[in-house]
Amino acid sequence: MMDETVRRAVADADQTDEVAVARGALAQTGALMATWMPGSAALLVADEKTWAAAGDRTEASLREAGVPLAEPLVFPGSPTLYASLDNAARIREAIVAADQATGTRVTPVAVGAGTLNDLVKMAAHELERRYVVVGTAASMDGYTGAGAPMSSNGVKITVNCTAPQVVVFDLEVTARAPQWMVASGYGDLAAKIPGGADWILADAAGVEPIDEHVWSLVQSGVRDALAHPTELAAGAPEAFEGLVNGLVLSGLAMQVHGGTRPASGAEHYFSHIWELDHLGADDDPPLSHGFKVAIGTLAMLAFYEPFMARGLADLDVDAAVDAWPSWQAVEADIRATFTGPLADHAVKETKVKYVDPDGLRARLETLKATWPRTRERLAAQLVPAADFQAQLRAAGSPSRPEDIGLSVQQLRETFPKAMYYRSRYTVLDVAREAGWFDELVEQTFAPGGIWG
Repeated sequence: MMDETVRRAVADADQTDEVAVARGALAQTGALMATWMPGSAALLVADEKTWAAAGDRTEASLREAGVPLAEPLVFPGSPTLYASLDNAARIREAIVAADQATGTRVTPVAVGAGTLNDLVKMAAHELERRYVVVGTAASMDGYTGAGAPMSSNGVKITVNCTAPQVVVFDLEVTARAPQWMVASGYGDLAAKIPGGADWILADAAGVEPIDEHVWSLVQSGVRDALAHPTELAAGAPEAFEGLVNGLVLSGLAMQVHGGTRPASGAEHYFSHIWELDHLGADDDPPLSHGFKVAIGTLAMLAFYEPFMARGLADLDVDAAVDAWPSWQAVEADIRATFTGPLADHAVKETKVKYVDPDGLRARLETLKATWPRTRERLAAQLVPAADFQAQLRAAGSPSRPEDIGLSVQQLRETFPKAMYYRSRYTVLDVAREAGWFDELVEQTFAPGGIWG
């Protein structure tokens, strides 16, 4: 029932012990819980929609395996449930009440997708216990991740938690999920392409070495998982195995690596910045993370094309070092790009990756010397932006900024913000250090490109 690559990842992960991805996997939930949480009762947490998709059958599997059941907690199906601290607190209170009602230490079982998984993950972590997730949609890569993005007082934060001990994905259930959720997962998995390219550059610059084992966990199946967008959009169960395994592996790789570098690069910062601007937050359902990441991914693939065409073989290192701004000038530019607390955040993050002229010279000379091998590896990793735009469209994912409520100009204005937003080293930093950033952004949006 477990893909061999997933099996290897689970063996290396320090939090998740079992992943079941198959048709009919729902029926195994009870046996898996009885194996990994013997003697524990189960509290199912769902909303009305996810309960209709998998709640009754999950409950039946648990009952058949002899797992005691607490009264389930089922949220309304509308309005859409938010990943907020107050909802996590409600689940935490329900777990404590279930402990008292059953006279045992209850294990929460999340039956749902991203929001329910994150809420249960947060509540379980605060009570220092493990949990099970029954995924109902291949909508994002956070199922097996250790972080839980939450909304608190209008700000998005990611809380470090403990990943699920057991993960169950029934492919027949995921194939029946709303099509937009599948398209969201497709967009989230697509990020591994430019995100992987960013890691290649960070490795070549001597900033962050690639862990080849973790790399293989994430990257080995991405192309195959993304190769069937039409079938995924049509809800064909056989097309979902690769997508689900790819999303699960992304989270497991983050567990093994102890960070998010294997799963994301600059494309995710576009999404984070738009989330901070509350893009699509008032929609019902809210504009998904995967939809925003899809456009961020496409933006970065488009940026990589002029970068690769120019290359680093003929880089004038002396000229780049001479033109390198002081930290004071960089900070002033950041504060002109952002406002309020976000400016302070960007200053702190960018300071981590800023180097003095001597450090810049060393970094650029390293990149230039290793460029032939780096270029070869990047060329194998990247895909043409126009081709991938067609794949996104076929999967039902956004393929133009207008699809998520942005103009082309707003997308363009996000590039410098994405460069400064995080300390992670990406192609945007390489372009800035080489002195090409503005020129490459201009070429990315030139007439005849994908944004025309």
